[in-house]
Amino acid sequence: MIITVASGKGGTGKTTVAVNLALSIGSTNLLDCDVEEPNVHTLLHPTKMQTTSVTVPTPSVDQDKCTLCGKCAEFCQFNAIFVGKTKTMIYEEMCHSCGGCKLVCPDDAITEVERSIGRIHQSNMGQTQLVYGELSIGEPIATTLIHAVKEQVKTDEINILDAPPGTACPVIETMRESDYLVLVTEPTPFGLHDLSMAVDVVRELKIPFGVIINRAGIGDEGVEEFCKENNIPILLEIPFNRQIAELYSRGIPFVQEMPEWRQQFKDLFNHIVELINNGK
Repeated sequence: MIITVASGKGGTGKTTVAVNLALSIGSTNLLDCDVEEPNVHTLLHPTKMQTTSVTVPTPSVDQDKCTLCGKCAEFCQFNAIFVGKTKTMIYEEMCHSCGGCKLVCPDDAITEVERSIGRIHQSNMGQTQLVYGELSIGEPIATTLIHAVKEQVKTDEINILDAPPGTACPVIETMRESDYLVLVTEPTPFGLHDLSMAVDVVRELKIPFGVIINRAGIGDEGVEEFCKENNIPILLEIPFNRQIAELYSRGIPFVQEMPEWRQQFKDLFNHIVELINNGK
């Protein structure tokens, strides 16, 4: 089972939800797919980490063989290749590693070399298996590393995925193949605006979903009205609570200090399982 926790905007509390949900239901794989700004580990504090590098094949041009015919540049849809008057240049950060330029080169002047784009960290923390990706500074394409993180999903176990914020490609890559999506929002006009965009994306993907309202009580009723009008289930409301905020600021999941919430997250998980089984 794969449950992905996402949101239309950053700062709504999806990492809080993902971590506390994982800790409450017991044996889980918790995967942080926000590879540009991973922060699940800041709440779990792993001490022993296994780190592996993630590489992608990147074209390299043998300038002695290259005849500057330009077929590689014509093929590349991402403008990662420039053929000048005296040499062919590869813009590595724009390359999507499709391998097409190597195939169309008539002079066999292009080979592929492995280039590191980031790292994957793993730690076994009792009942929780933590996996998170860390994109190298300056790398603009996160989806490849997210895909590598998702390769650690265990199909016969419970997997909780913490998605990046927003509604762009990294979020869609994280959401794909999920059994259920939890959209975390806040009861403010900004939260409602970005939630509505996330809902549009999720409905295009045809994945069942529900909403958790975090910091309930600080804003208006716009989110609740939106969910009611669009038949979106509100799975849980987490109040705007000083103790929860203080625990978060100290890097402590609040279910560890507020055990009454552990049962609420267990009930949330059981409700999600029921919704999945009913095809909703």
